[in-house]
Amino acid sequence: MLVEVEDPVRALRNYPNIFRKSLEDDNRLCLGSFMGAEYDDLPATVKTEVQAFADVNVAWLRKVLSASGLAKKASEQRAKAIYAAIAGAQLIARSRCDISLFDALIEGYRSAGLFPVR
Repeated sequence: MLVEVEDPVRALRNYPNIFRKSLEDDNRLCLGSFMGAEYDDLPATVKTEVQAFADVNVAWLRKVLSASGLAKKASEQRAKAIYAAIAGAQLIARSRCDISLFDALIEGYRSAGLFPVR
């Protein structure tokens, strides 16, 4: 079951911080992103778990987007775009050892309207 959030807009604003914390911790990468990049070489059971991790994140994002009132309907496509954008920002920032690049990309996503600024 997905955890209920008291303030969905705030939860969406804070979501990137989960990925940012990995970068703050010795420039680490989210394990789901790391394993996803090596997907073809993973055992079948691990592949299932990597997919489940992404699915849980997308489902949570879809639910919170809907609860926030920012989306007229629960958008699977937008939730996937947010998840992919944030995971991608983390990967790019890690490859440059530059957490400020992650921050700049997140601000760009906010400016583009992918997720809330407020």
